Amino acid sequence: MAKSTAVHDDDVFAITDKGVKELKSADTQMSVAELQVLVLMDGFTPVAGIADLVPGTSRDEVNAAVLKLALAKYIVNTVEPESDVNSSGFSTITVPAGFFSSLKSDSSPEAEGGASILKQKGYYVRIARRHADAREHPPGWRPTVLVIDDDIDLQKLIRTYFVLEGFVVRAALKRDDISIALRMQPVPDLVLLDVHLPDADGFDILARMRHHPVLKTMPVIMLTAEATREAVLRGLKGGADGYVTKPFEADVLVTAVKAVLGLSAPPEGEKSPQTSAQAHARK
Repeated sequence: MAKSTAVHDDDVFAITDKGVKELKSADTQMSVAELQVLVLMDGFTPVAGIADLVPGTSRDEVNAAVLKLALAKYIVNTVEPESDVNSSGFSTITVPAGFFSSLKSDSSPEAEGGASILKQKGYYVRIARRHADAREHPPGWRPTVLVIDDDIDLQKLIRTYFVLEGFVVRAALKRDDISIALRMQPVPDLVLLDVHLPDADGFDILARMRHHPVLKTMPVIMLTAEATREAVLRGLKGGADGYVTKPFEADVLVTAVKAVLGLSAPPEGEKSPQTSAQAHARK
């Protein structure tokens, strides 16, 4: 796409391989608006339609996010410019999503497979918004993670991985347990939150936390099998700092947690021996 200073309501964009990788990176510095726009891009919905799906964000903010994503090649324009068919040989046509990115010589099968999953089965992502600065902590400090999930076996698995990484791990399952775990000292440094719980809804818990005077700034990563575009968007709009879909790899989850907490993480592509196994969760 040629550089432009304007985004038009009828422009249509599709996510590229680079955009797919960003949604699967577990460590991003994109703004919430940019992430929401990236999640919504499907190669068929015009910019005006995308803007309508991002309530609370102005049209100018959406346009700025679209332009930034396009210039960075996370998305690509999929509509040929309008032109006189007699002089140019073509009229306005819509190219199938992914057409332009599929022409790139460096397009990898893994990335193409990821794009296919995004379009056909849902948004299997591992988004985590990186903390701007490394935080200062006293000597001997160990970060505390609260795991809220209805799968006891998965709770134990996550505990094993994070204890080996030097974390303190607490777990909760039901509403009363969750309330107690959130108030326990020291308060959690981060919450891993499932959506489907025995007597609660993870999105509702997130909303309550974001309106609580003490818990509103507590980092939350949604860890769930809810992988639809609508669910991912709801998590981001609700104030989640990350969204990791199940099944997931343990090292990806550790990287996401460390990114959100502003902690050092292993170099990209390098896996810790104790976190190389894949963690699966029941749907």
